[in-house]
Amino acid sequence: MKYLKTTAALLLIMLLGVTINATAGNERVPKIYAFGFAASFNDSTVYITDIQEIENVWVNEKNNFLLDRESYSNQLKEYLQSKNQRNRTCIISYAFKRKDAEKKLLKMKKRYNAANHYDVRVIMPAEFSFKAVEPTMNLLQEKPLSKAEKKAQKKSQKKAVKDAKKAKKEERKESKKQVEKK
Repeated sequence: MKYLKTTAALLLIMLLGVTINATAGNERVPKIYAFGFAASFNDSTVYITDIQEIENVWVNEKNNFLLDRESYSNQLKEYLQSKNQRNRTCIISYAFKRKDAEKKLLKMKKRYNAANHYDVRVIMPAEFSFKAVEPTMNLLQEKPLSKAEKKAQKKSQKKAVKDAKKAKKEERKESKKQVEKK
């Protein structure tokens, strides 16, 4: 029974310890301009998509990071796997202005075309296009925690830890009493 209480207290601590993504709010932007890049450590072929306009995407207001970037990279990875190009590391690069995206793409192409040992292949939008992704709910947390809420959360975590330690201590005392009775 005491073991169950201790386990429950530890579970409570873990649940309270989970922090909410509350660093900043997120917003939907009408469009971004993006391109994908894929390379493998096993060969010298690299794939670069053409610049694509992706509509209704979510970004973090504070640092303008695209939310769920890995989902966009996975779209490119799955496309390449369907073409028997396995073990590719894929990234997405984006900008809010087409001109900025073009600069990034040009820089990437120059880097890999200048080194003659890469086979650069361009994937046209007719072959592959990114689809907008709805981020998971925890990424859509709109309201950051206030200082008072953070303080209350921290206080409750400390209390839960203290209660768990106390329960464990009582459990040890109880088990010692049982051993002494025997």
